[in-house]
Amino acid sequence: MIDLHCHLDLYPDPSGMVAECITRRLYVLSVTTVPSAFEGTAALAPDGSRIKTALGLHPELAAARARELPLFERLLPRTDYVGEIGLDGSREHRDTMDAQLGVLRDILRMCSLAGGRVMSMHSRGAIDRVLDALEAEPSAGRPILHWFVGTKRQVERAAEMGCWFSVGPSVLLGERGRTAVRAMPWDRVLTESDGPFGQYQGQPTKPWDAWATVEGLAQLWNASREEVQSRLVSNFRKIVAEK
Repeated sequence: MIDLHCHLDLYPDPSGMVAECITRRLYVLSVTTVPSAFEGTAALAPDGSRIKTALGLHPELAAARARELPLFERLLPRTDYVGEIGLDGSREHRDTMDAQLGVLRDILRMCSLAGGRVMSMHSRGAIDRVLDALEAEPSAGRPILHWFVGTKRQVERAAEMGCWFSVGPSVLLGERGRTAVRAMPWDRVLTESDGPFGQYQGQPTKPWDAWATVEGLAQLWNASREEVQSRLVSNFRKIVAEK
């Protein structure tokens, strides 16, 4: 089972959640929201585990935590993964868009100078701006657009740029999400939980809930569960190999 976007440090019992992920032999990308959380979050995952920690600066916190960009730069050589980063154009955060853009551009530049990273990216209410920023820094790495609910044209543009998409059970709850997923190339789709912020069966998502997406994808793609599982594993191996 694979979860390419999860906030392990934000569960009530992070150590217990990590232990359960190890028991279940999950592959987890543990994203962070600020650089100062990276070391503590990375310490949760034992060496040799299938849990990898990403270095992030969430767009909702970008304006308030831009001062942590020098720390981001110092920590970047310690990981192959960056996230959660991006832009948020929702009503609550659109007034900080200029600051968000400045932070994102700096992070993409750092990633480019570092040789590229696998990047888990937030784009709520700001899809075109995120794609524009990626287009301006093509060597930043391999973007995974997390919880991506764009139009068919936006999906096509992102795919043409080489973006990947991570999809969780929550994305498939609404018609907009299902429409976006139908437009995604099969060979660019990955699974995520966005735990503990997603929802599955009325509860906050856990990392293993990411695999529940298989059933919804099978219905949308008119494919068997086995075909979908095989495709998702192949996609995961490909993006990890490319890093």
